[in-house]
Amino acid sequence: MHLIHEYGLVAVAAIIGLECLGLPVPGETALLGAAIYAGTKHDFNINAVIATAAGAATAGRMIGYVIGHKFGSWLLLRYGRYVGLTTGRIKLGQYLFLRYGGKIIFFAQFVPVLRTLAGPFAGANLMPWRNFIFANTVSSCVWAVSYGYAAYWVGGEFERLQGRMVLPLVFIAVLALIAGGLFVRQREAQLITEAERAIPGSLEPR
Repeated sequence: MHLIHEYGLVAVAAIIGLECLGLPVPGETALLGAAIYAGTKHDFNINAVIATAAGAATAGRMIGYVIGHKFGSWLLLRYGRYVGLTTGRIKLGQYLFLRYGGKIIFFAQFVPVLRTLAGPFAGANLMPWRNFIFANTVSSCVWAVSYGYAAYWVGGEFERLQGRMVLPLVFIAVLALIAGGLFVRQREAQLITEAERAIPGSLEPR
């Protein structure tokens, strides 16, 4: 709140942008704090807060995507074998982002930690950039509008309610990741075959 009071929307944009780029900073807290501040201070416009949050989240995750695309895929291909990532498994990751990347990006926007990692992971797994831009823009706007207006109308009570929901959301996300991992593990050979058909040819570090 001190940063928001001192630097206004610049602080909101910087914190949210850095979180979505891939750094562990409290972007969601910045959005909620700014929205609550707008509800109590008439010189702070809630529409400007929401537009800033949506734009910063979109831009930050796009930069994270570019970084992941440029360096993440190279690291996976160069050093993935040391952690059990065969060429088939790397292709499988790319295939999953090719097929389900939009859903992954949208869901990740509302879950702490996943929101931070979504951009770099999408880039590293070579998610098609058109699909990424669409999913990134939609999820960022829905997140900013829903959380921003809720905090503006309900005030600090929404922030407390949202805070209590963080652990259940993270728990659900962890369960989903475990279930997804077990599903992939059981059908790994079949999925790798599907990935090979969808992404034929060899993978070489660029």
